[in-house]
This record gives sequence, structure tokens and C-alpha cells, in this order.
Amino acid sequence: MKAPELPKNALWLNTDRPLSLDMLNGHVVLLDFWTYCCINCLHVLPDLAYLERKYRKEPFLVIGVHAAKFDNEQDPENIRQAIIRHDIEHPVVIDNGHDIWNNYLVRAWPTFVLIGADGRLLARGSGEGLRDELDRHIAQALDQAKRRGILAKEKIQIRRPPLPDSTLSFPGKLTIHPETGHLFVSDSRHHRILELKPAGDRAEVRRIIGRGEAGDRDGSFSEAAFRFPQGLEAVGNKLYVCDTDNHKIREIDLTEQTVRTLAGNGKQAMWPAAEGIGSSISLNSPWDLAAFGNRLYIAMAGSHQLWKLDPDTRRAEVFAGSGRENLIDGPPRIANCAQPSGIDILGTKLVFADSETSSLRTCHAETGEVTTLIGRGLFDFGHRDGPFRTALLQHPLGVSASGNTVYIADTYNHAIRRADLSARSISTVIARPKKSLCRIGDKDCDLLPLNEPNDVLLHEEKLYIADTNNHLIRVFDLQTEELKTLELI
Repeated sequence: MKAPELPKNALWLNTDRPLSLDMLNGHVVLLDFWTYCCINCLHVLPDLAYLERKYRKEPFLVIGVHAAKFDNEQDPENIRQAIIRHDIEHPVVIDNGHDIWNNYLVRAWPTFVLIGADGRLLARGSGEGLRDELDRHIAQALDQAKRRGILAKEKIQIRRPPLPDSTLSFPGKLTIHPETGHLFVSDSRHHRILELKPAGDRAEVRRIIGRGEAGDRDGSFSEAAFRFPQGLEAVGNKLYVCDTDNHKIREIDLTEQTVRTLAGNGKQAMWPAAEGIGSSISLNSPWDLAAFGNRLYIAMAGSHQLWKLDPDTRRAEVFAGSGRENLIDGPPRIANCAQPSGIDILGTKLVFADSETSSLRTCHAETGEVTTLIGRGLFDFGHRDGPFRTALLQHPLGVSASGNTVYIADTYNHAIRRADLSARSISTVIARPKKSLCRIGDKDCDLLPLNEPNDVLLHEEKLYIADTNNHLIRVFDLQTEELKTLELI
């Protein structure tokens, strides 16, 4: 069967020109249907990079087809930022209307469709763990095309736009040391942790933890290597880190200035995840963590669960969540979560942002019982204040709890929200102005106050915000209601 042609009016990113299957005649083409919120889609990116490297001299091309789930993911600029953040090297075509998705009869993210050098459909598959199968089909397609004499003589050359440079690159999570007051930032795309000493609107960079290149290595601060670190928690002289893309929990000794692996062997766990000790186990994209008593509780985004880790024995185990992706409350083995990505402590409960269900949920720290405060399901999202029962969020990634208040980094709404647990009502603290209300030259609209904030942290009547796509740390004074940028010196 002939592969359906790509729309002529489609918008392309990460390439110097639009592409078509006709233009790629003689090439073997792999379509990757993805959306950038989806943890499963992110998990397969290393597999695609592997295939691109292996066949870099062959007439083979990966094309990402971005078919958005959330409204926010339809913005080309947001997709462009995701391409940069995740080091995607292949061209991406935007499929906001799901026209390509429907033409290729796609039903799930991620889905792969392989097209032969003659433009005909060869194979398809969905989900993770298909690298070897895809590799085999690609090799066969190239070999058959070569024997038939239809393989392109030269591979099409595509130029990517230059990458931006900034002091911070997609900062992910924040924590403040309770004794020193130092602010720690996961400088995610720089693959390092920064220790800052805030003073007003400025912050001195006291120490850099990690050599700043993607890797997986323990050792001194200058030797250690992380890969897209996210969640942070400071306890005594230790800083605990979700080394997300290495699928590890790392422990930083702030006194000895060393980094060691606390749990995880560097391999992504497949479902169902097995429990175990130290480096004998595999984890699945740990995204955030919080300390309660002598345990660390982990938002394990990749397995849609909450985990528990004992730093002394290094034993890690599932705490709550069946591993199925959904919004179902109840006891730990019955409850369903969906990519939990932010977690904090609220009395005797854990409060967490369950991003794919756009929900705010709690989990009892002793019983593991999961309860939803805000949220309805996998495809119910928006920006609505008011009572919890009618309120809407859009893919939140961060939370900070204090007393009866939870501040939420409502990421895809570019907002910070305040949930009042006593009144069971939510309000907006900071929001991006609606484009329809912007006028040319309007400073507030030009600034776009927040751009996909990934985390928020309450400290001494101020909110510290990881303004991720603006590559900044922002500070919002709750008394004066001023939003400022924290200048790093």
C-alpha cells in the first residue's frame, strides 16, 4: 500500500525546508508519531537517536510527526522548545489537526510507521522497547531497495537551526537547604546542579555539581555526570537528586563534595517494575522526590507510580500506584496515577502533581491511600479557577505545600496557581496574558511572564519559580505581588 503523502501546507520544524515523501523518493523513512508531554514518547528518543547514528550514511530519515494531546502543545514555539530540550536532531512536522495521524490510522503515542524507498508502507508498531525490531526492519528495507536498484544515490542533507545559549538551560526543579538558605537548581539541559546563595534579586553561584555534559558517573563535583536531572531534596548535609534520564536516584554529599548512586542501575525499568536494593534495580524516569521521616518518596513518572526509598539501606519499592495510567483513587495497589511529576509533603500526606491527568492529588504517607483533589481524567484539562470539583489544570509539573495551601506550577497554562485546602478552592497567582488582550508594544505581553514553569517553591513569603522555557529562575513576592528575575552572579 502506498504511504499517504504529507500535507503540503504543514508547518515543519528542525529543518531548513519543508519535506514530502515525493522529495524523499529512494529513502527509507521512519515516521514517529509523538507529543512532547508523553513520557513514553520521550523514552523512545534514545532509540531513534541510536538508529539515526547507525544509519547516518544511508538514505534513511526519521521524521517526527507531532500530534498534540494538550492545547498548549499545539503552539509551534512550544514544540520548538521541546525539540531543543530533548536534543531531537530529525525534522518534525506539526500535525495539530491530526490529519496525518488519521491518514495513517494511528491510535496511540508513540506509534512508528516505516516507509520503503518506493514509498510503500512496510511496518508499524506502537509503544516502547521496539528498537531492535525497528532496526531489523530498517536494515531489511535498505537491503531490498539496494538490490532492486531504487535506493537513493545520496542521502538528503538537512540543516538544523543553531541552538541557543544561556546561563541556565531548561531549569527543572528547585529546593532550598533549610539551614543555609541556599537554593539548588537542576540545570537540566546542562546536565548539572547549581548551588545558589540568594540575596534580594541576585544570587551568587556558590558551587556547580556535575561536569556539565550528559553522562553517568559518580565521583567529585567536577567528575560526576548526570543526564537531564530533575527533582531535588536537601536533608542535612545530603542533597538527593532524580537523575531522570539515567533512571537513578543520586546522593550528593555537600560536605565531602562527592556524588554517588543511591538507587538504579542506569537501565529503564520495564513494566511491571521490580523492587530491590541500590544498583541492583532498574527505575523508570524518577521526576521528583520529597523526604518524610527517614524515607524518600519519589514521583516515578515513567511507571505512573509513587515509590519509597530508604537512604540507609538503599532499598527502593513501589509505594502507591498499580502502574496503569489513569485517574483512579483508592488503596495503593488499586490506585492509578498518570505520570506524577511533582511531589511535596503536606502534614501526614504526600501531595503530588499527576501531570497526564492534569490533577492535584494526595497520598497518605502511612497507608498509601490516593485521593484526588482536582482533576477528572486523562483528557480533561483547561484553566478554570473556583471550587475543586469544577477546577481545571493543564499538565502541572510542580507543587509546593505549606499549611493548608498548595502552590502549583501549572505548566501548560504558563501559570502559578494557589489551592486552598480549607476552602477547597483554587485561584491563579500568576498567568500569561491572553493574546487577544495584548496590544502592540504592551510590555507585559511582550515579556510573557512565565513560559512552561516546571516547579514552584515557597520560602519566606516568596515563590521561587523554575521558568523553564525562559531559562530563568523567577521570584514572586507574595506581599508586593512583584515578579522579578533572579540574576545569577
